[in-house]
Amino acid sequence: MKQKTRSRIEVFLMYAFIFFMFVIIAYPLIWTLALSLNPGTNIYGASLLPDSWSLENYRWLFFSEQSNYTTWYKNSLFVATITSILSTIVVCFTAYAFSRYQFVGKKNGLYLFLVLQIFPVIMAMVAIYVLLNTIGLLDSLWGLILIYVGGSIPMNAFLVKGYFDTLPKELDESAKLDGAGHFRIFFTIVLPLAKPILAVVALFNFMNPLMDFILPRIVLRSPENYTLALGLFNFVNDQFANNFTRFAAGAVLIAVPIAIVFLFLQRYLISGLASGATKG
Repeated sequence: MKQKTRSRIEVFLMYAFIFFMFVIIAYPLIWTLALSLNPGTNIYGASLLPDSWSLENYRWLFFSEQSNYTTWYKNSLFVATITSILSTIVVCFTAYAFSRYQFVGKKNGLYLFLVLQIFPVIMAMVAIYVLLNTIGLLDSLWGLILIYVGGSIPMNAFLVKGYFDTLPKELDESAKLDGAGHFRIFFTIVLPLAKPILAVVALFNFMNPLMDFILPRIVLRSPENYTLALGLFNFVNDQFANNFTRFAAGAVLIAVPIAIVFLFLQRYLISGLASGATKG
């Protein structure tokens, strides 16, 4: 009887903790959504349950002549998509080389990846600014993409390399006996088995540019090149004072492409490893 009571208490505490964490996470999200539906632009006059709901803030973002939101949205999607694709490709080749080949400096290279993860990106801001200015990519979306792709290599390559190490090397050796080359082994055997980790890398590298503020703030200067995070900052800055409801509406819409990409990659996260292991 005591054991049964103890189990019930443990279950109750577990659910209570989950509910507590859910409230902490959901409360600001609900407030942001409610704020975006409040009429007016002042945060002090807004309420969680407004008397009259309004989509005016969303309409203003897309149809007002004073708003550059659609341009910022396109810029963010462009940067996020290209960064996700290029980062996944570069990380795959880098991780595969460290996982399957022996070369001079391999061990030191792995240590370097670990060391680079220790230092925050903000420490390299001055060097990044000077570098982009030197090669003519300052105030350019491609310059921003270049920094994102380069910055994604250390952590993600180390992560994917560890996953590649779990794949049996006997598969590579069997393919070599059948006459397969390095690229065919990589594309037809390794990558299908690595779909789960590649989906994670692609998702993270897609999310980061959409939510990052510091790098765009330093790299981008022209309003037509702003990303969403940088553009929305101006809604509550001096130029667009007190536009908190419009800021909330723009922030809510950032989650749309992230949710779509997550739902698209979810099947790879769940079934990628199993389907890859049963083929061939």
